[in-house]
Amino acid sequence: MKRTCVALAIGFALSLSGCGKQGGDAAPAGKAEAEAGFAAELRNKLLDAKPGDVIDVPAGTFHFDRSLSLRVDGVTLRGQGMDKSILSFKGQKAGAEGLLVNANGFTLENLAIEDSKGDGFKISQAENVTVRGVRVEWTGGPKTSNGGYGLYPVLCKNVLIENSVAIGASDSGIYVGQSRDVIVRGSRAERNVAGIEIENTINADVYDNVATGNTGGILVFNMPALTQQGDAIRVFRNKVFQNNLDNFGAKGTPVASVPAGSGVVINSNDNIEIFDNDIADNQTANIIVSSVYSTGYKDDKASGEFDPYPERIYVHDNRLSGGGDSPDRMDFKALKVAMYGLGGHFPDVLFDGYVNPQRKEGPQLCLRGVSGVLNADGPGGYKNPSKDAKPFDCALPSLPAVDLKRG
Repeated sequence: MKRTCVALAIGFALSLSGCGKQGGDAAPAGKAEAEAGFAAELRNKLLDAKPGDVIDVPAGTFHFDRSLSLRVDGVTLRGQGMDKSILSFKGQKAGAEGLLVNANGFTLENLAIEDSKGDGFKISQAENVTVRGVRVEWTGGPKTSNGGYGLYPVLCKNVLIENSVAIGASDSGIYVGQSRDVIVRGSRAERNVAGIEIENTINADVYDNVATGNTGGILVFNMPALTQQGDAIRVFRNKVFQNNLDNFGAKGTPVASVPAGSGVVINSNDNIEIFDNDIADNQTANIIVSSVYSTGYKDDKASGEFDPYPERIYVHDNRLSGGGDSPDRMDFKALKVAMYGLGGHFPDVLFDGYVNPQRKEGPQLCLRGVSGVLNADGPGGYKNPSKDAKPFDCALPSLPAVDLKRG
């Protein structure tokens, strides 16, 4: 008997649903028992793994009511495809993640993690991490109760995330934090609060990705009270469009302050290059450059080593269109009307205006090929905003490509 499937593919398969025998025939006898048996087997394989093991996950949907974990170096967990091998944590009763790994040389590829109670896949304090062809999704749509992070390497070194998908995270779909030497490429993030977020990370390339339908598309953040400050991030050849989803992040989290309608957001980070991207129709602004001071941050929250000012930011050779026509938050709405009228819109770049008064050479915010920039005068309570683009007409040296050293 024929089988029919409904597939959605954008660059690579995003979802596969409606697969089954025509006429609503029941699943083959024993299928549920076989899947339950493999779920128990997989848990044991992860617990008993040895360095160099390749653990294969067959096609099917495998249900877990508590987290999976791995603590052995050099293991590969490999499925048959992100829409064929599904690890489902719907109804999870124990554990903060779907899959938690504390091991070097780990590869996760060609499978899906769905509906985890907390983060989908977290790997911490690891080197040589590869995530390839992985989908993390909360299938009930955007909700504050969804897990915070989809793909979540933190405190890692030499990280590659490619050809993956993240949907529905209440914080960040694809997040790399406090790490060094990172590549995120060829992936898609949609219906998250933050689509792709690079936070307090040194040396990262983010390219050939699609970020759409999120609250904010691609975020490059530097936050206080963390182990290191971010530096040297390149964001290029991405498509960042229509990130206008209402913010559903948990109150009090940094990402909850991101305005809906944010395309690329640079917050308190230094040495950032944004180029050769297609950025369009993000209703607050296509590009936002800001300081954590705009989120209510006070100096006494972190040590004196933290630098809250965005500096040496180079935006050039992007293709920008639309956006800025319906900003989030009442202060932005009032600012837009005051500066551009009821029918107007913000220019391509919105800058909150916070600069280090002790730095003689200025912040070196260099913006080329943009429709304009609005300095919102955040320090002055938005009382004296400026459209003057001359201070931003400059160039900076291009940053070097990231080289992932695998050993």
